[in-house]
Amino acid sequence: MADLSINLAGIKSPNPFWLASAPPTNSGYQVQRAFEAGWGGAVWKTLGEPILNVSSRFAAISFNGQRVMGFNNIELITDRPLEENLKEIYETKKRFPDRAVVASLMVEPKREKWHEIVKRVEDVGVDGLELNFGCPHGMAERGMGSASGQVPELVERQTYWVKEVARTPVIVKLTPNITDITATAEAAAQGGADAISLINTINSLMGVDLDTWNTIPHVAGKGAHGGYCGPAVKPIALNMVAECARHPRIRIPISGIGGISNWRDAVEFMLMGATGVQVCTAVMHHGFRIIEDMIEGLNHYLDEKGIASVMDIVGKSVSKYSDWGDLDLNYKVVARIHRERCIQCNKCYISCEDASHQCIERCIDENRKEYLKVREEDCVGCNLCSIVCPVDGAIEMIEVPSEHPPMTWNERQAALGRLSGCSVDIKSL
Repeated sequence: MADLSINLAGIKSPNPFWLASAPPTNSGYQVQRAFEAGWGGAVWKTLGEPILNVSSRFAAISFNGQRVMGFNNIELITDRPLEENLKEIYETKKRFPDRAVVASLMVEPKREKWHEIVKRVEDVGVDGLELNFGCPHGMAERGMGSASGQVPELVERQTYWVKEVARTPVIVKLTPNITDITATAEAAAQGGADAISLINTINSLMGVDLDTWNTIPHVAGKGAHGGYCGPAVKPIALNMVAECARHPRIRIPISGIGGISNWRDAVEFMLMGATGVQVCTAVMHHGFRIIEDMIEGLNHYLDEKGIASVMDIVGKSVSKYSDWGDLDLNYKVVARIHRERCIQCNKCYISCEDASHQCIERCIDENRKEYLKVREEDCVGCNLCSIVCPVDGAIEMIEVPSEHPPMTWNERQAALGRLSGCSVDIKSL
């Protein structure tokens, strides 16, 4: 079996699967049960000055019969005394010395506040710190959470304050509620962060009750925006991880977060640059035991690929992620329908006819049976038909040899610039 152990900026764990800072890591009882089940690490629910949470605080959205496709919460940091949390962290680390125990921290943007909590938390034996600059709804009036995380200068300054006294690795958790996440990621690196974690939750309002007109969730008839997570946010998170991983001035490890529900999701994040991953919503939906399938699936995948260590896959797809202007304009694929698998539902025909390029025809064979055929010369390879098709393998996207050499938009524009003063017909490029 492959070696699943990871080393994230000096924080070691027996596998890349950590629990994210959230309700599942609210107490020593929960974290210890998670470690018994097999989780490699846990980021303790955010510590700071205890607050009062509201009721109710969670909501979810389902889609096409799948429950909890997206999840929303308006819960804040721990509502338990710091001393109680520290005692349980100490006991947990003592019982599970080989597991990563990371403390998530959030305090006011004051140097002395950061110094005080860092020293107290490190004294109980944590393996690292995660600075929560990502919570979208938590105590913004005090300059905390994403109120700091949306300002690169504040991210850099507070990271620097923590690094002044920290003896363990410092991870900075980033908010996705920003135009360019690489700006704050770079600021964290400039401040001395040993790693970054992303993404935290996304600003959201889950819904409105059509009978009462209350928001979902609501607190005595009033609502507030919350943090969105779950499988629906995975593509957003994966993009932001990839953007940070390929950025030339962000050369620190990444802990990937956002919609990770199984081992396949974890592999995608690691291929796109994450050294390890953090999981929350999937555990809230299914419990700690999902780790068994995640470990088994990752082991099987690595064995099938002949890969000795999970660390060997980190970042292997980053070079394949680029800008639109670097894509080959002359590369082409077309759709091809396999009649033996087609169930004649006509989903592809309707989608192509109404929302794409009208290149699927209804045909009649020699036995007077109707079938669908793609007019390949008019197909632009948009993939829509294969996406809406309910039968795996019934529609295949086939690469078509090009008559022209590869050319990107950037190359084309450069060539047009060079030839603009010549007599050559530049429209042919």
